[in-house]
Amino acid sequence: MKADTAKARRKLPLDTPSHFSDNAIKDISGALTALLADFFALYIKTKNFHWHMSGPNFRDYHLLLDEQGEQIFAATDDIAERARKIGGTTIRSIGQINSEKRILDNNADFVTPNDMLAELRDDNLQLVDEMRQVHDLCDEHGDVATTSLLENWIDEGERRVWFLFEATRNIPHEA
Repeated sequence: MKADTAKARRKLPLDTPSHFSDNAIKDISGALTALLADFFALYIKTKNFHWHMSGPNFRDYHLLLDEQGEQIFAATDDIAERARKIGGTTIRSIGQINSEKRILDNNADFVTPNDMLAELRDDNLQLVDEMRQVHDLCDEHGDVATTSLLENWIDEGERRVWFLFEATRNIPHEA
């Protein structure tokens, strides 16, 4: 390919055909981009805690967080592709993830296993709330495909919250 042809192609718009209005595309793809940033942030935090887990329940927690990390990461491609399918754009860099994410980092040198699980429980609960808001937005714009995807991700998020909640419960043992 000639250099001038390649240069011209880089300037072409990403005009994916869509039946949504320009406002709907902007609203939905923007909401999905922010959601995608949170999924990436939660994935990295889950893997951080997976890698730095310690203590007597190490194996169980390590495996739980590995499973949850895989589930979180698995949704990222679908989120990004949905934004593109409707005619929008999405994440382009780690810097954009950092500026869009709402899930807080944890860079502490040491976090207790119970605190790790409790923090991830709260982060997953936050993510579920954010997905519900995006679901409402998509419903307003008649985007049934995205609402359907979100319903599955919400269910997965609620399951992660449940597992993390149960893993952090202190139930007294019967004597």
